[in-house]
Amino acid sequence: MTEVDSNLEELVKIYLTIRTERERIESDWKKHDDELMQEMKLLEQSMLTVCNDTNASSIRTESGTVIRSLKERFTTNDWDNFKKFILENQAVDLLERRIHQGNFKEFIAEHKDEGLPPGVNVMREFTIVVRKPSK
Repeated sequence: MTEVDSNLEELVKIYLTIRTERERIESDWKKHDDELMQEMKLLEQSMLTVCNDTNASSIRTESGTVIRSLKERFTTNDWDNFKKFILENQAVDLLERRIHQGNFKEFIAEHKDEGLPPGVNVMREFTIVVRKPSK
């Protein structure tokens, strides 16, 4: 084994040790955080009940203010009809502004001689993936 191989072996060992410890810590934290989030949801439901029962949009206490707000989220279960609506009404701004990475990679692969469409940039970087040895 050369010195470079030996150094790389040590780097990989240390890397995997750190990653395993991070996974353990994250798992413990996630479990504890989930428990705390569940408790908070129960408290939020109780506070929402008080706001609903008193028809209040906010209630001030010495410890803080409870604010009841309405959250709206729009979804579709018929993308074909919604896409047709978007195109007919030229309402592209109803969609979020991001590029679907997988679909765009396919498009570029099929149109590689044409280059990137106007206004599109590409960022590429090499990354490292470390895998544990297979048993």
